[in-house]
Amino acid sequence: MADQLDQLPETQRAAVSVEASSLSDQVATIGLALKASPVRRWLLWTSVGMVGVIVATAMGQVLLNRWNQPFYDALARRDMADFLHQLLVFAAIAGGLLVLNIGQTWLNQMIRLKLREALTLDLIEEWMRPARAFRLANAGAIGVNPDQRMQQDAGHLSDLSTDLGVGLLQSFILLVSFVGVLWQLSSGFVFHIGDRSLAIPGYMVWAAFLYAGTASWLSWLVGRPLIGLNSDRYTREAELRSSMVRVNENVDAIALYRGEADARRRLQLDLGAVLGAMRRIYTAQINLAWVTDTYGWITVVAPILVAAPVYFSGTISFGGLMMAVGAFNQVHSSLRWFINNIGAIADWRATLMRVADFRIALNETDVLHDREKRIAFADNAGGSMTFERLEVASPEGCTRLADEHVEIRAGERVMITGEPGAGKTLFFRALAGLWPWGSGKIGLPEGEAPIFVPRVPYFPAGTLREVLDHANGSAPASDAEIAAVLAEVGLERLSSSLDRSGRWERELGDDEQRSLAFARLALRKPNWVIIDEALDAFDGPSLRRVLSMLEKRLPETAILNIGRGLHNVQFFPRSLTIVKDSGAPALKPARVRAGAIEPPPVVARRRK
Repeated sequence: MADQLDQLPETQRAAVSVEASSLSDQVATIGLALKASPVRRWLLWTSVGMVGVIVATAMGQVLLNRWNQPFYDALARRDMADFLHQLLVFAAIAGGLLVLNIGQTWLNQMIRLKLREALTLDLIEEWMRPARAFRLANAGAIGVNPDQRMQQDAGHLSDLSTDLGVGLLQSFILLVSFVGVLWQLSSGFVFHIGDRSLAIPGYMVWAAFLYAGTASWLSWLVGRPLIGLNSDRYTREAELRSSMVRVNENVDAIALYRGEADARRRLQLDLGAVLGAMRRIYTAQINLAWVTDTYGWITVVAPILVAAPVYFSGTISFGGLMMAVGAFNQVHSSLRWFINNIGAIADWRATLMRVADFRIALNETDVLHDREKRIAFADNAGGSMTFERLEVASPEGCTRLADEHVEIRAGERVMITGEPGAGKTLFFRALAGLWPWGSGKIGLPEGEAPIFVPRVPYFPAGTLREVLDHANGSAPASDAEIAAVLAEVGLERLSSSLDRSGRWERELGDDEQRSLAFARLALRKPNWVIIDEALDAFDGPSLRRVLSMLEKRLPETAILNIGRGLHNVQFFPRSLTIVKDSGAPALKPARVRAGAIEPPPVVARRRK
């Protein structure tokens, strides 16, 4: 997909207009996904449990900090009995904290698991709504590599959100718990400078806030570029993965055309882009490390330096000093959460942008500028299919039928032809409702659901029987009927493989895949069929077999074949012509958030 976008002319690439979404938009769309998730209650109660465990842990930490004073005072007095007693107290507190820590770890993992389930299922649900995946795939950069956004990015966002969210909540609760301790220890201290006295209530609290605030500001200033750099890296990684998958899926063609050198060059270019993005990230991380590591070393002595005036004045004992140092470390550690996690926050922000923008685009996939017209669809009570002044708009002009008013009755077989570049596939997609932009009206037979046969057939993963009994068909066919139809299209060898699973698009040749698609069509017994050039690629014997099978199995079915018109005129006695009006007004793009869908230029550029 990425290479298709790169090959588009500038005039067509301009048809895709992207407006970046804001952070509030991104958070809101993820919130909507979680609100609608079937696991939302589980997530809610697990989060409540996590809050309870964190609060209990904070209380344990306060008790542990208070334990410092009697323990170190016992050491200073060389009181063995009190020393041993304090060790027993420590064992009780540490045992409780150990249980709480294990519980917090389990809850953390469960929240990650359910959060990923909720996000990924929501994205799959939105992506698989009728025609959305097709429209998004042709929407520009936002539609490139959706698999990575749903699989890797959604999982990464779940992990980062859980870790950062739990860490932030824990830091906040510990901060609230220990600020009071630190304030009480330094509330009555007075600084004496010469003949002057200066009282700063709770000066150790202000010192901790000033120290951590300065470090946080510098870390954000230096680390902020990581947001854009991480987003760029994920994009480059997706392009490299897509290129490797594309090479793997076309190894036979590459070998036949001796295209290994070109494929290698493309992969090397994509790898170079990834390595360049990683180098930029590493440079930014090194710059950030200068700030964070510097403050890390200062933090080794900073608590003692801050508490030293109170200790040397005799206001607190040695045990009180250690208690003050512990409380300062807890407050400072809570305030340092931002410093310690600036890289993870930048990564989270970039991942949130990719996942949320993808979901926004999915929800806005049908958005188009108000002045762009859409083709109207209606039901015909008479059971016929009609086209009234039908024009299909694209960035290159207008595709239409030579006749303004067309009626096709039930059971008719019609050949629809056109010159190369007339837009036959675009016309086919308009009839299927995948491309709604244009004017005029398409009247469909009331109560009927036409079957659309694309040039490249789609076979779901599973057994051959499941492939032939694919969705929207009639009741499952018997083995005898399946075997008879397969024999009629020259695939009798597959009759013994009905219950074997396989990747049929790889096991079968191109002609065999198309023959299997028409065998499936015959088993579904539709009343209306619309084909897009699927018959054009058959060789003579294969085409005769397929037409004979259709004549036998679907004698009353109306069949519209859009193609080059090289087939038996006895099978398609009626002919219609598609023409391209390049002078007609071209379809213009819309501007929506996060790259939501404009008229997909990739489709419009194809030539027939």
